[in-house]
Amino acid sequence: MREVGPGARTTISFRVNGEAVEVEVAGDDRLIDVLREGLRLTGTKEGCGIGECGACTVLLDGKPVNSCLVPALQVEGREVETVEGLAKDGRVHPLQEAFIEHTAVQCGFCTPGMLMSALALLRETLDPTKEDIARAISGNLCRCTGYHQIMSAIEDAARKMKAAEAKTSKASGASEASKGGGGEC
Repeated sequence: MREVGPGARTTISFRVNGEAVEVEVAGDDRLIDVLREGLRLTGTKEGCGIGECGACTVLLDGKPVNSCLVPALQVEGREVETVEGLAKDGRVHPLQEAFIEHTAVQCGFCTPGMLMSALALLRETLDPTKEDIARAISGNLCRCTGYHQIMSAIEDAARKMKAAEAKTSKASGASEASKGGGGEC
């Protein structure tokens, strides 16, 4: 459906948390509106509506963006990840687990955006410095925690994810070696 003029609506297709979706949008709809109202993914929060607080941060093609600033029409054919996509098979993501363990969640309003910004960082490096973490979450405002717990949680999640990755690599390496055959008869 493609219409022209005031009040015109258009159908767009994109992926959200790995699933293909089609939604009808108006030219002035924002990504946050489509996520919260159209798809009922209410984990993403709207704080300021002008891209200053980071509460609405989602990943667009793997990069953190303020969904309150992204016109919905711009996500056609792209990949969006929201906080709802973090948990898999009934298990919370290591970042979510670390936020709980470090009491990095107080009122919780900033948490979805913080988690998504942190996820983007940890996909780039599992050895982030304190400066890397501070830079990654610099667009996310928190009025409750003072950031210490959040930064500690991200550091802890990075350590755990790195250990899990090393364990998986080691296990798959051992599995490949046992399949290799190349032994003596």
